[in-house]
Amino acid sequence: MSYGPYPLISLKEARDKRDRDKKLLLEGIDPASVKKERKLAAEIAARGRFEVLAEELLDKNRREGKAEQTIKKKSWLLDMANEKLGKRPIMEITPSEVLAVLKKQEQAGNLETASRLRSTIGEVFRYAIATGVTANDPTVALKGALVRKRVKSRAAITDKKQLGNLLVAIEEYTGYRVVKLGLRLLAILHVRPGELRLAKWDEFDLEHGKWTIPEERMKSRMEHVAPLPSQAVQILEELKTLSHPDALVLPSQSLKVKPLSENTFNQALRKMGFSKDEMTAHGFRATFSSLANESGLWNPDAIERALAHIEGNEVRRAYARGAFWDERVEMAQWWADLLDELQRGAS
Repeated sequence: MSYGPYPLISLKEARDKRDRDKKLLLEGIDPASVKKERKLAAEIAARGRFEVLAEELLDKNRREGKAEQTIKKKSWLLDMANEKLGKRPIMEITPSEVLAVLKKQEQAGNLETASRLRSTIGEVFRYAIATGVTANDPTVALKGALVRKRVKSRAAITDKKQLGNLLVAIEEYTGYRVVKLGLRLLAILHVRPGELRLAKWDEFDLEHGKWTIPEERMKSRMEHVAPLPSQAVQILEELKTLSHPDALVLPSQSLKVKPLSENTFNQALRKMGFSKDEMTAHGFRATFSSLANESGLWNPDAIERALAHIEGNEVRRAYARGAFWDERVEMAQWWADLLDELQRGAS
């Protein structure tokens, strides 16, 4: 058996290794097998580091087609975790170690970041459990250990007269026309701003009045089909003249291949004179929900489905995907017509 080249391995070291191997042989143990086991243990230990498993999780998410922005945010959070946990064997990490990482963010006033960091670290541990590297998730023991951020509902206008005034302000907006049309679509379609900002033309079937939002952009991680009332189709037809058919529906003004920024819609609302405590881009969802429920015309479940709020098990989720479609089509046109009526009344 070779012990390494001389002079990297001294004669004394070689003799010591030879004597150790002889002793193993006398005990009925194969030295070569021991060496292989040690090498395997070292490889397992290397893979078992938190940072290695975190990177494997990110790679898995990429192969699953998760949105690039989601990957970036998760990577940013894991970089924070890796500062203290990265080199540690994942099976040895304790709840108190994880809590120390989270408390650093909490003490800096970053309560939302601390909460998301706990969730993301938990993802790494669940991945490690699934792949047989460890058996426990220390983040489970930390439930309730962090200061909870007080949830503040996004501001939304639910008064019909005020809504009419808002619609007039949007119509009179003199900024980038794509932003104006985007705000009108948000009001009509009551989708999440990010779902609209990143929309592509191949998602729309204007002839049949449908918009299919892919699962990677949905909060529920499930494809959502939204009916398009005639007013939305008309706006989209105009937007077609302002962007390339292979590009985004709402391109940035400075760089047409880039989407509008996350703050664009809210900034436009501020320029119109609506403060963040009065109305937000996300608030159009609450506006629709409030007035649609208040009307008493529609099944509450149809309203929830229109908002892509899906709860329950996989069977119920699969059923809900196509449920209430006819009612949702009728409700979408009713809502767009109501917005037109309120705008005319405020003009």
